[in-house]
Amino acid sequence: MLFTKKSLMQDGFSGFRPLDELDPMRIPQGPGIFAILRPADFDPVFLSKSTAGTFKKKDPSLKREALDAEWVPDAAVVYLGKASAGSQGNRGLRKQIQEFMDYGRGRPTVVWDARLIWQLRDAMDLIVAWRELPASEVNAAEAAYHADFISVFGRLPFANLVQARSRK
Repeated sequence: MLFTKKSLMQDGFSGFRPLDELDPMRIPQGPGIFAILRPADFDPVFLSKSTAGTFKKKDPSLKREALDAEWVPDAAVVYLGKASAGSQGNRGLRKQIQEFMDYGRGRPTVVWDARLIWQLRDAMDLIVAWRELPASEVNAAEAAYHADFISVFGRLPFANLVQARSRK
């Protein structure tokens, strides 16, 4: 996979909405995978302080050198995440993406893995796309997308700090 809008669409992703125009009610409620992409003309400008909320009272901000080191210049995808059904079946893509957005607006959350997104000056110009999957396939799909991304770019997407592993 090339991890472009076209290849993601061919793989069943839909949505492709800029974060600043996102209507959460249009996001499916079921489990699945979601991707955050940068528009074609997007140049990363890093903020010295993240707009994200805290997690266990920790500041999510990284130093510019660390952000530069994580940036993948040739990749359109900057984050690949999952949305499970949750233990009570009431989670899914809509809730996970809404929590991701709330985190960027400074609310405390547990979406710590994606925190680098919120140190981009133009984070709200980024695009979100999703792919619904059966709950039993979500973990394996996330692990496969991470592994595929690494095989193409030699590393994880910019805001993925931990590689997903398929649970057996």
